[in-house]
Amino acid sequence: MFEFDQYLGFLAFLTILTIGFWLMIFLITFVIPYWIGGSLMERMKEIREEKKAKRGH
Repeated sequence: MFEFDQYLGFLAFLTILTIGFWLMIFLITFVIPYWIGGSLMERMKEIREEKKAKRGH
């Protein structure tokens, strides 16, 4: 079977793997859509302001 230090290494590996997995899930479901949505909203504001500036002149 495992010796104690091998057991600790295995537990550390599983912990890091699990943290990485949940971090990827979090990034894919929340952070990236929020980032893309925010950039699209900013772009729409810029386009609207450009149209207003052209109409004003």
